[in-house]
Amino acid sequence: MILYSVYNDIIMNDININDERNVRIHKLKELAEQGISAYPSTSTRTHYIDKALLEPIDTQVTIAGRIVLKRTFGKLAFCKLQDSTGDMQTVFEHDHLNETSFLQFKKLIDLGDIISVTGTRYITQKGEQSILASDWTLLSKALRPLPDKHKGLQDEETILRKRYLEFISHPEVKNLFVQKSIFWNSVRDFLRAKNFLEVETPVLESTPGGADAQPFITHHNSLDIDVYLRISMGELWQKRLMVAGFDKTFEIGRQFRNEGMSREHLQDYTQMEFYWSYANYEDSMALVEEMYKEILHKTFNTSVFTIGEFENIDISKPWGMIDYVTSIKEKFDIDVLEASDQEIKQKLSELSVKSDDIIGRGRLIDTLWKQVRKTIKGPVFVINHPVEVSPLAKRISDNPKQTERYQVMIAGSELGNGYTELNDPIDQALRFETQSELRDQGDAEAQMHDQSFVEALEYAMPPTTGFGLSERVFSFFANKPIRECVLFPLMKPETKEEIEQHLDKT
Repeated sequence: MILYSVYNDIIMNDININDERNVRIHKLKELAEQGISAYPSTSTRTHYIDKALLEPIDTQVTIAGRIVLKRTFGKLAFCKLQDSTGDMQTVFEHDHLNETSFLQFKKLIDLGDIISVTGTRYITQKGEQSILASDWTLLSKALRPLPDKHKGLQDEETILRKRYLEFISHPEVKNLFVQKSIFWNSVRDFLRAKNFLEVETPVLESTPGGADAQPFITHHNSLDIDVYLRISMGELWQKRLMVAGFDKTFEIGRQFRNEGMSREHLQDYTQMEFYWSYANYEDSMALVEEMYKEILHKTFNTSVFTIGEFENIDISKPWGMIDYVTSIKEKFDIDVLEASDQEIKQKLSELSVKSDDIIGRGRLIDTLWKQVRKTIKGPVFVINHPVEVSPLAKRISDNPKQTERYQVMIAGSELGNGYTELNDPIDQALRFETQSELRDQGDAEAQMHDQSFVEALEYAMPPTTGFGLSERVFSFFANKPIRECVLFPLMKPETKEEIEQHLDKT
């Protein structure tokens, strides 16, 4: 009780009845004075709410949860308890509780408090499944009120910053993350069933590789060196495992890219990549199509989706293929394999796309391709990418200007990337050098020269195919911005003024 008294003295002078938090802190002190612990360490719950609702009438149960509704009428009180499985009404009658216990509940317990209730199952006169309380226990006192039941949290910033309040007010939103868990577990189960071995590769790297992206940099105190947070799911490490004789590997984990934020992109997110030796990109495409159909149906219990402006996307049908170079030529009458950089820039200018700051031929080609992809409904595989946009993919033997690469295209977006891996160490070294030149010219996303990886390739890597997908796939098929599909997205720290404004809104 001394603790609560000191806390009370620090926070409060005179109680302002309009200051809900101060009123609740005063109740906390009263509870302590009456010998009631506001934060006990144990609970005597016997049933989750969904199971309690199935019990026969007159069965005694003990449920626990948060009070999301409370009403009092003289010697009668009602509250609705909510746990992770649902909600249930509990009824407190003066004659079924001792007077002290009833008054304590009525006067000292608030919306948002977490309690347990012991009582018998019964149905009210209005036909509502309920528990008639014979005892109750406070498990955790809420010092702040929940958001208004009807207005709720209004602005997106507050919703994302205080996600836990959205889950309390809108428990149906939690289902999104149940689905997300099913999604990743389905990916894992699918690959394991195909005899892929799950591995873990370094998150901190001295040379980031496996993608065109700008890395985050941090300092390793013990080694006294700067290191990078990985920008791929261990692509160059998993390829080393192919050199070492592993047959099929995959990894699911977090990766980090110090780039812009949008509806489709975050800086840290979950990614999966698999690598399969003695197979090529055609083998990989067949596996990926099978995988997408299985995991998406398991996650969403349907095979037909609406994503943005694209309706009736049926992933169950056979997926087609479109040629990267041919698609651009048909759309804009330019052959990116033969056109000069200046001709590509001229075409971008005609499309009102700025290109003055674009560094390197690969970036120019990719920028032009993005004007094509946003019109593709899919699902299709885009194949045969130019070598300039594919620094880690094997060249097509009879057309060395293009690569054995594919991307999953659905609803105008790239939702997966795979290729036959480049295993020629000399070609790989030359491409790394080209990428290094682009970095020297100011392209922060160009890949770094990883000499140790080239050395590993010199010990011979068998024909290998790889593929990667990120949690953007889930957010697309859920038809939601990716930030809404992250439990706690990174937010800018609030200023003191912003905190006060958000408290007022809450």
